Amino acid sequence: MRKYVNELTEQENVNEIFRASNKQLRPNRNGALYLQVDLSDKTGTITARLWNANENIYHLFENGDYLRVEGKAQIFQGAMQLIARRFEKIDPSGIDELEFIQTTGICLEQLLNSLHSLLDGLKRPALKGLAQCYLEDSLFMERFTLFPAGIKHHHAYRGGLLEHVVHMMELSQKIGESYEYLDTELLLFGAFLHDTGKTVELECEPEFAYSDIGQLLGHINLGISMLEEKIRQYENQTGETFPNALALQLKHLIASHHGEYEYGSPKLPMTLEAMALHCIDLMDSKLAAFHQLLEEDLNSSSPWTTFHASLQRKLFKGLPE
Repeated sequence: MRKYVNELTEQENVNEIFRASNKQLRPNRNGALYLQVDLSDKTGTITARLWNANENIYHLFENGDYLRVEGKAQIFQGAMQLIARRFEKIDPSGIDELEFIQTTGICLEQLLNSLHSLLDGLKRPALKGLAQCYLEDSLFMERFTLFPAGIKHHHAYRGGLLEHVVHMMELSQKIGESYEYLDTELLLFGAFLHDTGKTVELECEPEFAYSDIGQLLGHINLGISMLEEKIRQYENQTGETFPNALALQLKHLIASHHGEYEYGSPKLPMTLEAMALHCIDLMDSKLAAFHQLLEEDLNSSSPWTTFHASLQRKLFKGLPE
């Protein structure tokens, strides 16, 4: 019976097949080399380390290969890791790939139906027509549906980008109803557009990674470029000029959605809708990240999680009733 990543326990002996990614040959403090690699299945990812490694061992497999791994699980700095004794590359022909793909817990078809419903509800002809240009782009939609929203920090699984965007669009609609001075359609469409550049910035195969153009330009620049392309497509198809003021506002929503210069935002939010979009994006991404940390915490004997250096805090799981 298969032992999944999320079932591994402290000091448990492991002899299982995983999918490899992010392999690195590193020196320790004494200069000796060790191999570090992320091992994943459909339930999660665990970092494995093989001590006393060398170039020959490093080249035994590539990212995306399936490995049989022997070793022992142990907790290190609040996270489960695997100290490996042996790696063996496995022929993928007998592998069920679905056992090794992490996906959103929400049905993709349900998310797509929600996306289409929200965009179909637009009243402004220019926005509705522009939305159609994206929806008719089969390559874009395939990537938009299957890609993660990030590599590690939030919604880092197949379908994560679509889940993140749909949640933000639904929040935009509700927030627009509460603040009558907001342009709800503009805000909702900004939520749809804000991470479209990730369909070019990221790659899914053989592992989640940044593309060369993604590394060089980033998803904000790529998203604005894509928007300009779709606006030209809209104008060619309709014979109408897309409103310049609307195009400018949409570009600003993409350019400012990270909110702060130190978070990689080329511009600060300068409109009501841009400020709202930044807050919605921040809330959805942070809540998703917090929820994942709470779900995966190994500190079962305490109402607190272990300390997370990236957050500079522990998280409170609550007291038993």
